[in-house]
Amino acid sequence: MSSSTSSAVYPGVAHQLLDWDASRLSRAIHAREVSCREVMATYLAHIDTVNPRVNAIVSRVDSEQLMAQAAECDQQLAAGRSRGWLHGIPQAIKDLSVTRDIPTSMGSPLFAGQAPVEDGLMVSRVRAAGAIFIGKTNTPEFGLGSQTYNTVFGATRNAYDHRLCAGGSSGGAAAALAMRMLPVADGSDMMGSLRNPAGYHNLFGLRPSFGRVPHGAGPEIFGHQLATEGPMARSVGDLAQLLAIQAGPDPRAPLALTDDPSTLRQPLPGVEAAHGLRIGWLGDWDGYLAMEEGVLDVCTGALGVFEQLGATLEAVTPDYAPERLWQSWLTLRQWAVAGSLSEVWQDPERRHQLKPEAQWEVEQGLARSALDIHRANVSRSAWYASVLKLFERFDVLALPSAQVFAFDVETPWPREIEGKAMDTYHRWMEVVIPGSLSGCPVISLPAGFNSEGKAMGLQLIAPHREDLALLRWAAAFEAAQPEWLSREPGWRT
Repeated sequence: MSSSTSSAVYPGVAHQLLDWDASRLSRAIHAREVSCREVMATYLAHIDTVNPRVNAIVSRVDSEQLMAQAAECDQQLAAGRSRGWLHGIPQAIKDLSVTRDIPTSMGSPLFAGQAPVEDGLMVSRVRAAGAIFIGKTNTPEFGLGSQTYNTVFGATRNAYDHRLCAGGSSGGAAAALAMRMLPVADGSDMMGSLRNPAGYHNLFGLRPSFGRVPHGAGPEIFGHQLATEGPMARSVGDLAQLLAIQAGPDPRAPLALTDDPSTLRQPLPGVEAAHGLRIGWLGDWDGYLAMEEGVLDVCTGALGVFEQLGATLEAVTPDYAPERLWQSWLTLRQWAVAGSLSEVWQDPERRHQLKPEAQWEVEQGLARSALDIHRANVSRSAWYASVLKLFERFDVLALPSAQVFAFDVETPWPREIEGKAMDTYHRWMEVVIPGSLSGCPVISLPAGFNSEGKAMGLQLIAPHREDLALLRWAAAFEAAQPEWLSREPGWRT
């Protein structure tokens, strides 16, 4: 446990610092308008106050150690040296990403307290850009499931309504970001893990193009192509800045894209960027995807913002069987999970400590043949070909970020949606599969709130490698200033 830290900044200034996004905070630090020590003291005091409400940040680093790191950052600036955009800015890394000298528990009792000796590739880039790591953000066990709870740290609660779940698996990142415990956050996304919690918290979450943010280092760098790390933010500008830090080639990641990540830092346009944008609205895939009442209405309301900016909107149903897409996903995901947890599974004493959903994934994966994997990849390739045809007509494809609004935090996962039974623990998130299996960049935009005050996100899928174009269209949406973007949870103390 860390010691409590009192802010040296009076409340009005504290609220101002916490309300700034990372870009504004970075400018103030580099202009010496505020010291890194003041920033750190303010954030730690705020975390001590509000984190118990949502349980988003775990494995907190000792406050004295963090204040000493902040003082070192001030000394570097005084000597005319900056480490980068995140210089002196507090960050908490998702508890799936390997972080040196801070426990990476992955939400599992089998790895609770495990402290790696070196950073993962993405983490090392964030650290090199000047971030001070204050701890980790909570995640479901091994990131399995879009509800952030585990037996090590407990459940993370929704920032807007603490009775509800935060989504996942980057639920801790989203709740911490919305509650102003972090100015910007990292996450990872296999099955909507950056998109779903962002949607539940009125935030922007980006799943980059496959290869944009190389993953590693790890024992297997060629086969697993479902998950990627990426950014989450309260503004599109912050999203682009953090992505530019995370992105870029590395010789340890042979499948990484070689594009220059600095291009992501160019100034983003205003509302004019959305004029003429062609949007293909998949909605519920012609009734195939069960949707909680109100989800489609909230999302079409957000699409109306683009129409007001001169975009065109057309409903479309892909010429591809969605159940085939789901079966491809099941096979490839089970294969990936079984591979990563095979050593644990082979030890009977450790196997029983896996949550039931993890055990099910491994059991299913071990029953898959090499031919099953091949056929699943053929189906995935056919889906990509279908997506390419859609991009001949549309610039982006749109879907809700989830099929249900945030639900009770005590509910592991929705068993049914509007009377339709969910046959797996993740079927209720099937709406994110088209983006995940395409390998294309997907952003979740804040779509608004339903009548009960529950937030929802809107996915926009762009062609592969068109991450910057996606950010430009998102910036146009943000510049239109739909009224719900300014709606905040109760974070002020």
